[in-house]
Amino acid sequence: MKSVIVGWGHTKFGRLEDSFEQMIHAVAREALADAGLTGADVDAVWLGHFNAGMVPDGFASSMILSADEGLRFKPATRCENACASGSAALYAAMDAIASGRVKVALVVGAEKMTAVDGAEVTRALGAASYQAEEAGLSFPQIFAKFALAYQAKYGDPSEAMAHIAVKNHAAAVHNPYAQLRKALELDFCRFASDKNPVIAAPLKKTDCSLVSDGAAAAVLVREDMAKDFRRAVGFRAAQQVNDLLPLSAKDLTAFEGPRRAFDAAYAQAGVGVGDIAFAEVHDCFTIAELLAVEAMGLAAPGKGRELVIDGGTGRNGKLPVNMSGGLKAKGHPVGATGVSMHVIAAKQLTGEAGEMQLPDPSLGMIFNMGGGAVASHVSILERVG
Repeated sequence: MKSVIVGWGHTKFGRLEDSFEQMIHAVAREALADAGLTGADVDAVWLGHFNAGMVPDGFASSMILSADEGLRFKPATRCENACASGSAALYAAMDAIASGRVKVALVVGAEKMTAVDGAEVTRALGAASYQAEEAGLSFPQIFAKFALAYQAKYGDPSEAMAHIAVKNHAAAVHNPYAQLRKALELDFCRFASDKNPVIAAPLKKTDCSLVSDGAAAAVLVREDMAKDFRRAVGFRAAQQVNDLLPLSAKDLTAFEGPRRAFDAAYAQAGVGVGDIAFAEVHDCFTIAELLAVEAMGLAAPGKGRELVIDGGTGRNGKLPVNMSGGLKAKGHPVGATGVSMHVIAAKQLTGEAGEMQLPDPSLGMIFNMGGGAVASHVSILERVG
């Protein structure tokens, strides 16, 4: 039995005063109310949460239960898959519904990243890399390796990366959840300066996603229950591909794990990239969005630069990408990101995206990634009913 999303909740992303638990409660309550349900209607809950020491709570799944008295004694499970932890939680809930064990699932993705200093965040995120070879590398340094490999094979991607940053910041202006609702000029993003320093060459500050707090939640039910709700969004495809962990084992320009996940999702949905109305992709760094554009088949390998610079991924382009602002400007509270992407896509498909809204989109695609192209989750969503 397939799943549909019938309710959702979303905090603003940024440096928030709310605690980790308070964010979880807020989105869980919002999602239940949006679906017209209470905790008593829920069969099980899942939490997407990376943590790695950013908060002291290593056993947090049951925090969701105190959001509603009806949730007490319901099964609760935490899912972790680095920056794809939110999608991992969603897919686990979908599997439980497909098995017949669960009819109604509540999924929360959450992360509190600003309770520790920048050095500790860097250390925590770095734990998602292959420690035997990559210990001590920050994630900007890891994705700088992708950018340098791309440069060596195809030419300098920096101008395209700057266009991606400009596009995503312009989109975030229209997203009330976004951390940085501020447009940026192209030259500011293209060139290093005191306000835009090099973080890990060739990546500058404007090429890097944000340290964020935030949470998002979704209520999933069996597809045959969709008629009981005011609207529902279904999964035409949901595919996960995990590649090898070491960077040294992969061609960094190929983005092979993501490419395989996109191809599997197209095959499951019976569509091609030309059928997709919009995409929310994992732009943890601008080079990741450029590589994703090529991995999804929107441009041939090495040809994504021209497409991006010509506006092909903008609001009026061939395929609008990250009209939420993406991780780059919306923010990237790690465990929340995958759930947030699905919520934003669901809002687009139901005409509830406010100033972000695209004209009558039919199919929305999500690409949520963990690590250096290690865990790749690709969903294709559509409105049902």
